[in-house]
Amino acid sequence: MVSAREGDDLVLRIDGTRPISAETVASVAALCDRAEDHDGPHPVVVHVSGAPDASWADGLTVGLANKWERALRRLERLDRLTVGTASGDCGGTALDALLVTDVRVATPETRLLLSTPDGTTWPGMALYRLTQEVGTARIRRAVLLGAPIEATEAHTMALLDDLTTDPTSALAELTSTAAAIPPSEPSIRRRLLFDASTVPFEEALGAHLAACDRTLRRKTP
Repeated sequence: MVSAREGDDLVLRIDGTRPISAETVASVAALCDRAEDHDGPHPVVVHVSGAPDASWADGLTVGLANKWERALRRLERLDRLTVGTASGDCGGTALDALLVTDVRVATPETRLLLSTPDGTTWPGMALYRLTQEVGTARIRRAVLLGAPIEATEAHTMALLDDLTTDPTSALAELTSTAAAIPPSEPSIRRRLLFDASTVPFEEALGAHLAACDRTLRRKTP
């Protein structure tokens, strides 16, 4: 019997060929539960691959889509580093999950695809996150025409942080780096990042000073 390594319970695999379902929502929620209860320094790791066919939205309701988006938002706000690893075509739930992770590693053949259930791209929050990250002009063809975003293009746009044929080694390095990050600090830095593009300087100053004070107190003997 092979024992589980520490941190293995913070790993989730998302198959993008499968539609949004109650089970998929529950799997993300369970991962967040484990991450919030975990005492170790390990990052949350989400492995994604696969893209759905045109029938993936059959039977999907707005209510279920809302539950999926809220589960992803919870994952996006966890108090620890999140890492996404991608391979092959990634669309649907795979793309959704990848875009809420902090650091993204992919193989060179990876393609990011906006699903097209009725000939047009799905107008979910992946569209929002892509536009927030890279701007309207750079993502327009993918959003309007469903054009694939190749790995090299995604890397140039910083949608992917690292392209490698050995994701396992890249993940091991990130895990080592994450071990030095104090608990809850990733969520604070992430919030400051998200707010920087929308919150005026005067309003942002208080949050930044509070984060500085927190850091200084931690360094005080």
